[in-house]
Amino acid sequence: MSSKYVDQIAIVQVIGSVFIKPELLDETDKYTITEEDFVTDFHKVVFGAIYKIYELGAEKISIESICDFLANKPKSQAVFETNKGEEWLKSVAEKAIPSAFDFYYNKMKKMTLLRAYDSYGIDVRFIYDPDELDTKKLQLQEDQLDNLTLAQIADKVDAIVDSIRLDCVSDTFGNTHQAGEGVDALIDRLMMYPEVGSPLYGKFINRVTRGARLKKFYLRSAPTGVGKSRSMIADCCYIGADMIYDDMLGWIGNGIAEPCLYISTEQELEEIQTMMLAFLSSVNEEHIINNQYEGDEVDRVRKAAEILKRSPIYVEELPDFSLQDVEDRIKKGIREHQVKYVFHDYIHTSMKILEEVTRRSGGVRLREDNVLFMLSIRLKDICNKYGIFIESATQLNADYQESETPDQNLLRGAKAIADKIDYGSILLPVTQKDLDSLDNLLKQNIFDKPNLKLSIYKNRRGQYKGIYLWCKADLGTCRINPMFATDWRYQLIEMDDFEIKVEPGAFNND
Repeated sequence: MSSKYVDQIAIVQVIGSVFIKPELLDETDKYTITEEDFVTDFHKVVFGAIYKIYELGAEKISIESICDFLANKPKSQAVFETNKGEEWLKSVAEKAIPSAFDFYYNKMKKMTLLRAYDSYGIDVRFIYDPDELDTKKLQLQEDQLDNLTLAQIADKVDAIVDSIRLDCVSDTFGNTHQAGEGVDALIDRLMMYPEVGSPLYGKFINRVTRGARLKKFYLRSAPTGVGKSRSMIADCCYIGADMIYDDMLGWIGNGIAEPCLYISTEQELEEIQTMMLAFLSSVNEEHIINNQYEGDEVDRVRKAAEILKRSPIYVEELPDFSLQDVEDRIKKGIREHQVKYVFHDYIHTSMKILEEVTRRSGGVRLREDNVLFMLSIRLKDICNKYGIFIESATQLNADYQESETPDQNLLRGAKAIADKIDYGSILLPVTQKDLDSLDNLLKQNIFDKPNLKLSIYKNRRGQYKGIYLWCKADLGTCRINPMFATDWRYQLIEMDDFEIKVEPGAFNND
């Protein structure tokens, strides 16, 4: 990797000091030296050899031991010999100043960090610009760089990224149009194709969301164990399967089956399959897992299995992922299966993301909120780029237990995740305080006592937000059914259901 952000003197001093004093490598709490710290293959080969020889138990490193180590590695040996490695090491050993190791180590790491930002397209010349022609300005920059810590450099860049996010989220600039441009065609299009998508599962859900609309990103968050994965599986199967068991009517048609991709970040395939079977058949998952079927349940599960086998529903297991991994899996689903609906369970940092970012930033960890915000941006960009629908989820922070207005402030890690979503809701358990506040309404015996509530806090192009949908949930069958709606102050909201009927070819990616 070529870059202007390289300090050859610092690199030479670091390698020379470690060559003379390899015990510096034992101080892993203080020093982190990786391959990313070196730009040339030669430096990588020399440092790598020193590191491995010391790791294998040598107390002292010699030129002879390095030559012996490289003897069985033809490519590395060729790099070493081409660059006259033995002569170079002798010269480096004479120039190295181990007592100044901290200074040169930090200088090297700062360059690694600047290279990482530069490789991501982030302009860091405001911190240090080695191409500056004015020697006085360049000296001032070098003095500033020497006085900054790695964390302070990262904070400066984070501040720039945050300011860009705030500017762009609050006031996104695009092309300028005359207000009436294409308005007649817009009216005609909406008359023929209203702004709706494939129906999601549950009463009133489609009234609030107008279905799973293409190019939209929906987020449904919840505490652990409350049902975010199960509700997502219900939506996936409701869109992707052509039949479902109704407790009152038996097996009923379910419109058309649209190609869906479920990306699992925690469960294995069999865990997902039993939940899908439970939802489609309305048989408690425990009965399926424990072979405790009742009545005609086994026949219903077998029928659900046949439906699942013919459905265009695909599952990707992705327990450890990077941003690119997510997009690559979605692109594969679009290419191979014409997927239009994606369910990503769920937004969180992974070891692969953290290791990649840390490695490329020279050992400096970016804040978790920035990483999560980057992931939400990527998901929304994918929606627009490929014309698909994405639903995902997050965990909640501990504040959910006390909040009277459950909104984006409860999202664990970064409330900024909600900046890019089109619809945001939070699934919560019903508390005794909720039941007390609903007492007068429940006394009328119109509705059953709810056991879950869905708080809708964001709803672009939708009239309903700042409300609760009160639900009767059977998590064993992954079925969460809203019964009625109130605002956050428990005042009843009159709402009729909204049925979406889908015909083949109604939705496409154009």
